[in-house]
Amino acid sequence: MNSLDSPVALPRSRSRQLLNLLITHPSIAIGGLLVLLVVLAALCAPLITHWDPIEQDLLNTLQAPSAAHWFGTDDYGRDIFARVVYGARITLFEVTLSVALSMLAGIPLGIMSGLAGRKTDALIMWLMDIIFAFPGIVLAILIVSVLGEGLTNMLIAISLFSIPVYARLSRNLTLGLKNMEYIEAAHMLGVRYPRIITHYILRNSVGPLIVQSTLTAGAVVLSAASLSFLGLGVQPPMPEWGTMMSDGRNFLGLNIYVSLFPGLAILITVLGFNVLGDGLRDVMDKRL
Repeated sequence: MNSLDSPVALPRSRSRQLLNLLITHPSIAIGGLLVLLVVLAALCAPLITHWDPIEQDLLNTLQAPSAAHWFGTDDYGRDIFARVVYGARITLFEVTLSVALSMLAGIPLGIMSGLAGRKTDALIMWLMDIIFAFPGIVLAILIVSVLGEGLTNMLIAISLFSIPVYARLSRNLTLGLKNMEYIEAAHMLGVRYPRIITHYILRNSVGPLIVQSTLTAGAVVLSAASLSFLGLGVQPPMPEWGTMMSDGRNFLGLNIYVSLFPGLAILITVLGFNVLGDGLRDVMDKRL
């Protein structure tokens, strides 16, 4: 057959590649949809509800869900739906800042550990092992108890126990990449370490680090809600999901919705990040 008559494989468009990825990996579609739902709720909160999440209405406390209040009201008459929607903003802020701080501290430590000699590597990994020796939530409670309650100290505590995760991951990636031929060639051409790190190591580590960030995000949501539930995180009257669950535990016999809907919001957010991270990890494992 003439080569001119043979079918030519046309390059797929990016939209078709994305659609094929979502079809072949439904976990990415499901997890991404759940995360997108939370993000849209946070961004469009004033458009979704007209209620003020902090304004009290003591004449309408502990009401059941109705047309006026979709999720009911809490013990101060505040609209639970508005507080859940606005609480998504605080949760996403906690996730973004905690993950960013952990990556900014952990990735350089891991790269340094992978490129340096044995003594430096052993010292950095020894410090990471010390942090890993403590359960994350226990270490966070200890740090917040020392520094004091509040959003800032809570984010510092959560970020600290997430640093070893990125340090170990980036170290392993660096150990695997530094002996690659193109990096050895760059050494021979006189390329300095800062350029090698940014142009070769970090660029080839973006995928696994993104996957890890989505998995860490779910742990951050759960840890932040746990600390706020214990009164060590975001303080009332801010609409934080863990704080809302803590406020509602005293009224479970009268109105379960005060704790139910913030709990469902935490469940959806953690599930979304974890499912999305699992799907991305499956894709990355096939490409590596």
